Amino acid sequence: MSPFVSRRQLLQSTSLGSIALASLLHEPAAAGRAPEESPLSEQTPHFPPRVKRVIHLFMNGGPSQMDTFDRKPELNRLDGKPLPDSVKKQLQPVQRKRAGNLFGSPFKFKRYGECGLEVSELFSNVARHADDLCVIRSMQGEIANHTPGLLLTNCGHATLPRPSLGSWLLYGLGNESDELPGFVVLCPRGLPTAQSRNWTSAFMPGVYQGTHIDTETTGKQIVANLTRDDIRPGSQRAQVALTQFLNQRHAAQRSGDERLESRIHTMELAFRMQRAGTDAFDLSQEPAHIRELYGETTQGRNMLYARRLAERGVRYIQCYHGGGQPWDNHGSIVRNITRLAKESDRPIAALLTDLKQRGMLDETLVIWGGEMGRTPTVQQVKDPTKVGRDHHIDGYTVWMAGGGVRGGMTYGATDELAMAVTENKVTMPDFHATLLHQLGFDHKRLTYRYSGRDFRLTDVHGRVIDTILKS
Repeated sequence: MSPFVSRRQLLQSTSLGSIALASLLHEPAAAGRAPEESPLSEQTPHFPPRVKRVIHLFMNGGPSQMDTFDRKPELNRLDGKPLPDSVKKQLQPVQRKRAGNLFGSPFKFKRYGECGLEVSELFSNVARHADDLCVIRSMQGEIANHTPGLLLTNCGHATLPRPSLGSWLLYGLGNESDELPGFVVLCPRGLPTAQSRNWTSAFMPGVYQGTHIDTETTGKQIVANLTRDDIRPGSQRAQVALTQFLNQRHAAQRSGDERLESRIHTMELAFRMQRAGTDAFDLSQEPAHIRELYGETTQGRNMLYARRLAERGVRYIQCYHGGGQPWDNHGSIVRNITRLAKESDRPIAALLTDLKQRGMLDETLVIWGGEMGRTPTVQQVKDPTKVGRDHHIDGYTVWMAGGGVRGGMTYGATDELAMAVTENKVTMPDFHATLLHQLGFDHKRLTYRYSGRDFRLTDVHGRVIDTILKS
């Protein structure tokens, strides 16, 4: 075949409708994808799913469970007293050294809904959805630090680079939309701890990696970043058509080069996003009463973006509460957690309300929580007016709503001081197995072969928590 093509041949072989390059990847058959299929073609899961998508509200840094969704009256009664030696010896050495006296929650709790769920005044708006919430109070981590906690929560392993949950969902289900990524990460003000490893595809092809968007900018600015005013639309289409044609020829000579094909896919998706992306992030399309419901704040926009992406077919949407670890309140916790809850309470409640009104909550699994919890003791600080709480992994709280989960219930429990799990411990493999189950997967069968081994999100652990699921 001649390496040269005529202008007529070039125009005949390329068109805007053929922008999406068919993948040459040869995937394992575990997810049911044939070798000739696109790596993002829609797939049928192992059994009928209860949900279509996940919205993960990540309070990075570790929110305090006893100040939010796990009331501890005995801790309040013992406020200011020393931590018993029998309990103190259970702490890790570094935490034992920093642990001060017991610190009861300064926030009031009330019962909400028909279920009588006890929720702190910090989340009085979310509490109005008490009958939709399944609060897990017995989460247990592995390493009491942010990076391993984030990696464990997002990727199933605290230290080794593994594909993230969103990547597993894209691999197993494919993408509903040809014009938007199937895995989007909304994170204002920089990156969280562990940075892009939180949404990595690791040893899977790069097409399964999450797309990070800094939502500190307004919707109009995000839209502006997706457009090129200096290039006429016709000229840009012609440039992309030419690039796609050359990419096809280049890739045909390098069959099976995953990095090349991932780059090609990403560039072509970026072009298609100029239309779909500008639509998804243009909040001026929303009625005034909906914008008012969420609030004109960074977190309000984050939640509204999440709903708009969800209804446009994005599989996994992760919303971080700022970069770094804003909920890591080692000091001045009363002031800081009050501010953080004020920023997030109304928008989260608005998201639940909006999803429910649109009939989307039943097919959407909403998750709230962080990578750890906080200690029931004061962390030793020089200024007693700026007390905080240290890291804690032996019993913290997350909640879920929608998605075939039983609402109006709590699962698991910690002791009267919130130091350790006393009932129904939930590990991250258990949690991940349950999420995958709701999306139609047996977590033991959703595997990816790499380096001679079949890997899975839950590694060699995990059980589905049937008690919290609707029959």
